[in-house]
Amino acid sequence: MCKNRVAFTLIAVVLVISTLACSLPAVTAPTPTPMAPPTPTAALSQATPVSAAEPANALEAQVVAVYDQAGPAVVNITSRAIAYDFFMQPVPQEGTGSGFLYDAEGHIVTNYHVVADAESVSVALVTGEVYPATIVGTDPSNDLAVLHIEAENLPTPIPLGVSDQLRVGQFVVAIGSPFRQAGTLTVGVISALGRVIESPDGRFIGEAIQTDAAINPGNSGGPLLDLRGQVIGVNSQIISPSQASAGIGFAVSANTVRRVVSQLITQGRYPHPWLGVSVVPFDPQGAPILREAGMEVPVDEGLLVIEVVPGSSAAQAGIRGSDRMVRIGNARVPLGGDIITALNGEPIADFQELTVYLETKTQVGDSVEVTLIRDGREMTVTVTLAERPGQP
Repeated sequence: MCKNRVAFTLIAVVLVISTLACSLPAVTAPTPTPMAPPTPTAALSQATPVSAAEPANALEAQVVAVYDQAGPAVVNITSRAIAYDFFMQPVPQEGTGSGFLYDAEGHIVTNYHVVADAESVSVALVTGEVYPATIVGTDPSNDLAVLHIEAENLPTPIPLGVSDQLRVGQFVVAIGSPFRQAGTLTVGVISALGRVIESPDGRFIGEAIQTDAAINPGNSGGPLLDLRGQVIGVNSQIISPSQASAGIGFAVSANTVRRVVSQLITQGRYPHPWLGVSVVPFDPQGAPILREAGMEVPVDEGLLVIEVVPGSSAAQAGIRGSDRMVRIGNARVPLGGDIITALNGEPIADFQELTVYLETKTQVGDSVEVTLIRDGREMTVTVTLAERPGQP
């Protein structure tokens, strides 16, 4: 009986499930929606590659052109000398500097201090050739020297520019061998013109060009060039507490080079104009002292002539030196001489101005009008300049 009930119940369940299954909607697998093909992304635009050999701008192109044109004519100079130590034993010494080809005959311009006291000098071109050099002429007062090498197929010499047409702010290029690194180029501007720098013999060089182009030991004698590739100066000095570039460098002007170098090539020296007087400058603080000592001094600054060299141009023109000595404090001061106040109408107040004027505005044999005060009265005398004695 129980077995029959169980069987009946199973049959009933099966029938119910079958009926439900027939009444449910058919379940079909979802049809996949076709995906649209991906739209290609536009390629990002890229800058056109620029060749590394192409200049980025006009200024860079000019600098590169100057180096390509002038660089081969810039040389490295090595000078050798013998010094002696405390025990009088010979000690070889070697110095280096720079220079540049001045003409097709093998003349090279550099600084005097690069080859001063040298017993032998050699010149190396950027291509590696090394030649012995002879010193043709030197001028310590303008810190210039000329060397000569015998060689064929030399690079094209670098032309000289005109330095009195320069302007502050112009771009310039310096090429040389700082710290023995031959063929080094630096760029800067003209920082100032008409500077006065001291020469190796303790005198003064006028017309110097100041630049912030990096100049370091070894650059001496190398060219300072404008963007036309012309030499406008010879790199000579720096002001620097560390003895390395501090942005204040000086070059002997191209006008000085033009005036001096031709004489060094033909004569081996440069004749410097000379008045033939020894002078002592005074300023507004010194003028009252001279007056108190008994001199008639109607000006506040000038050059008191204390000695006139016998037979000199000044002596022939009648310029007078001191005629008496006066004690002022603990010092004996020569008084009574003429007071020079101007040359050719240009005021002269100290020895530096006198030297620079004679060196830059006159030559041996020129006549100058010297304005002076004598016994309180102004007068003018004409002096024909002679050559400074004692030159090498």
